[in-house]
Amino acid sequence: MEQTHFGFETVATAEKSGRVRAVFDSVAPNYDLMNDLMSGGLHRLWKHFTLARTGLRPGDRALDVAGGTGDLSAGMARQVGPDGLVLHTDINREMLEVGRRRLVDRGIVGNTHSLQANAECLPFRDASFHCVTIGFGLRNCTDKPAALRSMARVTRPGGRVMVLEFSKALKALEPLYDLYSFKILPALGELVAKDAASYRYLAESIRMHPDQETLRGMMQEAGLEDVRYHNLSGGIVALHIGYRY
Repeated sequence: MEQTHFGFETVATAEKSGRVRAVFDSVAPNYDLMNDLMSGGLHRLWKHFTLARTGLRPGDRALDVAGGTGDLSAGMARQVGPDGLVLHTDINREMLEVGRRRLVDRGIVGNTHSLQANAECLPFRDASFHCVTIGFGLRNCTDKPAALRSMARVTRPGGRVMVLEFSKALKALEPLYDLYSFKILPALGELVAKDAASYRYLAESIRMHPDQETLRGMMQEAGLEDVRYHNLSGGIVALHIGYRY
């Protein structure tokens, strides 16, 4: 029986997607509020940094994988304009619906469509998009190499894949970061969302995610070139960018 990680727990590979789905079903209603509380609003700066590097132009096509509540989709929709297209996708129906409503509330309609899709087997033609993003979603994929290959496959020649994800913090930050992740974050999840367990899993999933150099190598193995990364907030988060030639 194949096994994988669900946070620090070892589980059957076939079980992980269902358990991740249950986590995000639970956190979806409070996801944006918790993001602001957990990061002190820094997640907005991390996403702004990412959007500034999409290379998108009016009329382009973009794909937001594991798009959740739609922050990156909204930014890219403004960049591609009314003649472009952004597909806002997520494997989790609850998260997708929250994101779809938020996009409509922001007045972003016409050039953005929401649909349920699995990052590991994206249902799109080869070379369909100028830019493919995944923000804080790769660590929840059961088969990360498959997800990266799938994203690379649907990217046009000259286009880019952008992975914004929690990563390996500077060593000097580790004691405080561990205290925050394993004590404060679950307590905050219990206080606000009445769900400490889901936020404990999210903290554990960050620690199990590949570090910056390992992820860089994985993106290269997926067929992307000139892969580089930017450490943000002392490496707590990293933005990896790889190109399809």
